[in-house]
Amino acid sequence: MHPFLFLEKIPLPAHVTYTWLIMIILAVLAFLATRRLDIYPGRMQHVFEVFLGGVRNLMLDAMGPTGLKFFPLIATIAIFILTANLLGLIPGFESPTANLNTTVSMALVVFVLTHIVGVWLHGFKYVKQFLGPVWWMAPIMFPIEVVSHLARPISLSVRLFGNIMGEDLVLAIVLLLVPFLVPLPIFVLMIFTSIIQTLVFVMLSMIYIQLAMEESH
Repeated sequence: MHPFLFLEKIPLPAHVTYTWLIMIILAVLAFLATRRLDIYPGRMQHVFEVFLGGVRNLMLDAMGPTGLKFFPLIATIAIFILTANLLGLIPGFESPTANLNTTVSMALVVFVLTHIVGVWLHGFKYVKQFLGPVWWMAPIMFPIEVVSHLARPISLSVRLFGNIMGEDLVLAIVLLLVPFLVPLPIFVLMIFTSIIQTLVFVMLSMIYIQLAMEESH
């Protein structure tokens, strides 16, 4: 029985309840980390600086300096997904990312933003990519391009959902078989999987936005 047992009595879907729990926890941690900023950071400030610095370096490598304008979005997605993935490793808790509603909502945000950025930067030239290089190919290219773009949010959401849900199921089965001790190698593997799935979602999001920013696209 975990200390947050009352969460199960809240008349909301579990993934919504745990999403709000994560938001509250991250907000409190962010407040504690930034209330006394110092050149020589404390433990909490140092953790946030290392994490956000890593995201920033990743964005510079993948998108260049111009991509840093999307840093707030990418960093928020990264820290939420990682926290949500790891939450499910605590017995009695559930990962919000093990629910398709959560992953689809994040994927749709990236999907919509991608096309807003494309139209904003390139205008009608961005729309022309759906019609192909020559006008007479438009009836063939348009459905192909539409399907390829629609596959992006589907791929983003289903990949994250499937991996984390499978991870949570494996953990539940292991706990049933070995209720008092989770084998350490399995637990370490699940942590590794949680980190990798966060990186995959974030990297693909950056790639999609970068493609929309490129005029050749």
